[in-house]
Amino acid sequence: MHGHMHGHRHLAWHETLELHELIAFQANTLMKMKKAVGNIDCPELKRLYVETIQGLEMNVRELLAFIPSAPMMEETRDPDDGERALHAGDLLGFAKTSVRNYAAAITETATPVLRKTFVKHLLKAIDMHEKAFHYMYERGHYPAYDLAQLLHHDVRNAQKALSMGYER
Repeated sequence: MHGHMHGHRHLAWHETLELHELIAFQANTLMKMKKAVGNIDCPELKRLYVETIQGLEMNVRELLAFIPSAPMMEETRDPDDGERALHAGDLLGFAKTSVRNYAAAITETATPVLRKTFVKHLLKAIDMHEKAFHYMYERGHYPAYDLAQLLHHDVRNAQKALSMGYER
């Protein structure tokens, strides 16, 4: 299907996980931007939003085309989880980004008191990531131990993001 897959019938596990992360992140961002674009009163900024939305739609469509090549894809139940899951996903994404940003910042820090502050904030971000993950996991919003379920969830979320209308 996708050109040359080195003689394998499906994607590798590690690249499937990256595919999941990129679809989930971009679909959530796409939904947020489609909801926000109507409130932007600056024409230039609105054009940038619309351009970003259109780019995200193209990215998500292109990434979804790889889902059938993911390992162990089979039919699975698919409960709809609505707005609560979207908000929890935002929180999880924010926490994950905070952990990465603070960890990177610490490697650039020369001033001890600033480093200590960054470490304190990093530990808070790690704690929030754990809480947000458990909130989603316990409610079935993030089936982290079931790859097929996770990918089906991504597809449903991405299709919802793509089908949403927005003000141009």
